[in-house]
Amino acid sequence: MSKSRQFALLWLLAASLLLGHNAWLWLGKRIVPDTDILALLPVQERDPVLQQSFLHMVDAAQQRVVVLVGAPDWEDAKRAAAAYRAVLERQPGMFESTPVNEKTQDDWLALFQRHRLTLLTAAQEAQLREQPAQFWQDAALGRMYNAFGGPKLGSWQDDPFGLFAGWIQERAQETPVRPRDGQLFVADAQRQYVLLPLTLKVPAFSITAQQTVLPLLAQAAAAARQTVPGVELLPAGVILHAAAASAQAESEMSTIGIGSLIGIVLLTWLSFRSLRPILLILLSIGIGCLGAISVCWLLFGRIHLLTLVFGASLIGVAQDYGIYFLSNRMAADPALDSRALLKRLMPGLSLTLLAAVIGYMGLAFTPFPGLRAMAVFSACGLVFAWLTVVCWFPALIGGATLRAGALARGYGNLLPRWPLLRLKRGTVLAGLALAALAGAGIVRLQPNDDIRLLQNSPKQLVADQIKLGKLLDAPTPVQYYLVRGTSEEEVLQREEALKQRLDTLIPQGLIGGYQAMSNWVPSLRTQAARRTLLEEKLLAADGPLKAVAAQVEEDAAWVAATRERALAAGEPLQMAAFLAAPSSEPWRHLWLGKVDGGYASIVALRGMNYSGLPRLRSAADGLQGVQWVDKVGEISSVLGRYRANMGWVVGAAYVLVFALLFPRYRGRAWRVLAPTALASVITLAALSWAGHSLQLFHVLALMLLLGVGVDYGIFMQEHPDRRDRTPWLAVGLSAANTILSFGLLGLSHTPALQAFGLTMLLGTLGVWLLVPCFGIAKEYDDAAKA
Repeated sequence: MSKSRQFALLWLLAASLLLGHNAWLWLGKRIVPDTDILALLPVQERDPVLQQSFLHMVDAAQQRVVVLVGAPDWEDAKRAAAAYRAVLERQPGMFESTPVNEKTQDDWLALFQRHRLTLLTAAQEAQLREQPAQFWQDAALGRMYNAFGGPKLGSWQDDPFGLFAGWIQERAQETPVRPRDGQLFVADAQRQYVLLPLTLKVPAFSITAQQTVLPLLAQAAAAARQTVPGVELLPAGVILHAAAASAQAESEMSTIGIGSLIGIVLLTWLSFRSLRPILLILLSIGIGCLGAISVCWLLFGRIHLLTLVFGASLIGVAQDYGIYFLSNRMAADPALDSRALLKRLMPGLSLTLLAAVIGYMGLAFTPFPGLRAMAVFSACGLVFAWLTVVCWFPALIGGATLRAGALARGYGNLLPRWPLLRLKRGTVLAGLALAALAGAGIVRLQPNDDIRLLQNSPKQLVADQIKLGKLLDAPTPVQYYLVRGTSEEEVLQREEALKQRLDTLIPQGLIGGYQAMSNWVPSLRTQAARRTLLEEKLLAADGPLKAVAAQVEEDAAWVAATRERALAAGEPLQMAAFLAAPSSEPWRHLWLGKVDGGYASIVALRGMNYSGLPRLRSAADGLQGVQWVDKVGEISSVLGRYRANMGWVVGAAYVLVFALLFPRYRGRAWRVLAPTALASVITLAALSWAGHSLQLFHVLALMLLLGVGVDYGIFMQEHPDRRDRTPWLAVGLSAANTILSFGLLGLSHTPALQAFGLTMLLGTLGVWLLVPCFGIAKEYDDAAKA
């Protein structure tokens, strides 16, 4: 058995395994495309605790859906909310919610009532140090005769000076939401809203969950609008954005994949006027995609939906090898055996694969897990498509004769008329003009690495999120303080030091407030100091409590009983007890607990004024264990750093590819690279003149353009005689299909993919138009004479 036949059978076995593996994955639903957009974000490279804090903040919001049901009249808002809630209750497996009633409020207060002696606000503590005994005597008597003294907060004897009531009121200021008629209530100048906080029982990034939850929310919204026409609904939640991204990605994957396939089939038919070349190219693409999916799943255990969208553009590149072989088979002597033809083409085919893989693997140098998966997916897809061409195409084509279609004949006739670069006055002037125009464009090309430029959620979702955030005064999950220490106590003490600085920023309007665990569980040092202060200032034998007893005609026994009740509530509140209580549920995401090297917590900011970011950053200066975290700024900085680094990687890749080409092409090696290099410069200039800023994804596309463009240079230099139009046909078909696939990617609504696709579209077009210009003049003259 010949070696070629052995390779064909081995590849048949490999392809059968790939087909079986993919059937096992898809039919068994073991592949569920990942829709988590965080998979595309950089991983924190140096500080795992910082990365953990960010994921902790995001995870806290991931399973939550918040809906505000608003109307000018409170009763209408309640009726609409009841209709909304009734629809959700029909599927109890989707959401869970906590009822708001007198029992839940009592449960919420129970823990703090047992420790009320140690719970003071900063203002109360200052008053205890500064105000005389008469002030506290008057305060206690005023509360006693005030009908609105707060009966729900305990009897007057439990809190005669109103300190616990004041602490509760300050805690309530951390959110504008209030209980009302068994509902959670918030309002603005126009409407009164019922707040419906919901917790998903299913994963927010599960496509199956999204396909169930979104229709359910739509039905609930329809019921609310039917009950109260004109009701305003403001939904917000990660699942809403994830579902929108999933729907967009699925649509784009279909558009790009189907559009590329239709383009390939049509162009191949017009070029070869035969069904066999179409089936062969589709076969190589299909096996390439099967192999890419299998390898990605084995390496990463999952596949991101955007990886599949990007992989759909692979169709426009994977067909290059098949087209090159078929074009040469069409032009070759019919007596030439296909295996002998393959042997002749192998050097060029090998170099084109190597150059393309180098281009794709440039993505693997990024800190983005999602982009690394795209690199593996695309590189493996090319390798499997190439192996299909090498192992099967000679056997499947055999001695069949391929005839050139009308498109191939007409397109091939363009090559002798294509301009060829020569050292002439007109060429020099045109080159100088192009250089000036391109140079001016590149000089004005400004980088912009802001990660927010890559966001593209639906405008209505963003508008609802912004309005809901303002109504609820919710903190941002991407800018906060990370506080670390060797123990829980040290973390809480450092939080308290930070809060003293933040208190000075509130009157300046830089923040509206802050959320911190030490608001609820002061450090043990602070609790002990407050207990001592209360005993000295209020509970002493000759203090205000005794004077109040005389005013209300109570005896010493009453004073002793009141003092004993107060001291009984003076045991320190522990973090573990708070975390176990129902009242901690809205704040648990602020506590990281035990982490690598100690303990950590988060201090989140409300009502942040973004113009004051430098002041907020400097608030952590000099505080040991306190770090300002600006995830937006950090990711943007990483994007900028990798954009610059990848620029050097692109340059190094050109040197590497040139070194690979030189042994075969010697003095012509520069002619292989020059069209791609020139097209890259023109593309950057065009982006600049079109008003685009330079991003990492433009540079990554230039890396891939190197791999794709060098293919075309190799095709042309493998057949330098311009009378041989075979490589020109291969270049034209390959470029047309690549432009089609990446052109469709350029229409993507995902900004990163759009930037990538647009760069590839312009660059590939440029290489296609430039590559025949770098032929050899002598051969051009021979062709012209012929």
